[in-house]
Amino acid sequence: MNRLKDFLKKSIAVTFCSVMLFSCNNNTQKVRDFLADKNLPVGIARYANHIYKDSGRITSKLSTPKMLDFSNRNEHPYNEFPDGIKIINFEKNTIDSVTIIGNYAITYAKTSISEIRGKVLVVNHTDKSILKTEQLFWDEKTKYFVSEKAFMLIKENDTIYGIGFESKDDLSEHLAKKTTGRLESTEE
Repeated sequence: MNRLKDFLKKSIAVTFCSVMLFSCNNNTQKVRDFLADKNLPVGIARYANHIYKDSGRITSKLSTPKMLDFSNRNEHPYNEFPDGIKIINFEKNTIDSVTIIGNYAITYAKTSISEIRGKVLVVNHTDKSILKTEQLFWDEKTKYFVSEKAFMLIKENDTIYGIGFESKDDLSEHLAKKTTGRLESTEE
């Protein structure tokens, strides 16, 4: 009698597990849609380090403590870096570089526009120029920075303060708006 009960219990358990196993379908699009509907990321990376290469040459390095991947969005897929970001862009040789640091960042895949916020620091290691601001938009395609927030630009002989800033992403050819500070110029 006990054997019959054990056999029935095991048979029911196996049948139940089989039904559960075969009732699940493996449709990744449904999973991605569910995550998008709940505003959840499709992936989370912790302590991520990513190296970008072009024709075998390292062009930039990205490091972040946390990256949220929202590539499951149909209209505006993006990546979010809620705990900060550090990007090092290398020019033609690895000596010339620009470092970009911020407490928060979001980058949109379709437009290649990034917003970096919170104690943003941009350092051009070649000419030793430094930009400090609270918010910066970066167009990765055109390699251009824009900010409408207060900024401080430190050059070799100048320190410029202002509200509103535009420049190439190596801090050259900048346009500073509503400026104050000490500027050194040469007259000819």
